[in-house]
Amino acid sequence: MAWYKNADNLVKANGTEAVWSTFYKPGDIVPQSGIYRCRNCGKEATCNSGDPFPPQNHHQHPQAGPVLWNLIVWTNTGGDKGHGTV
Repeated sequence: MAWYKNADNLVKANGTEAVWSTFYKPGDIVPQSGIYRCRNCGKEATCNSGDPFPPQNHHQHPQAGPVLWNLIVWTNTGGDKGHGTV
């Protein structure tokens, strides 16, 4: 679970964009900078847009199923006051 100290730095998203509900495999290209959580083990990774997701050997959990990344925090890398429709 991602932690935060000051809720004033967070905005609750409406979550309608596909990036919130899509699961990404190791090596897929990151569509949006943010914090992603592995669906099957809960490990988190900070990923930058345009980079590949961490490789399969980033962490292993054969009993838990495959590594699948899901966006949990959309980061504002543009420096503006909001993301528009997030």
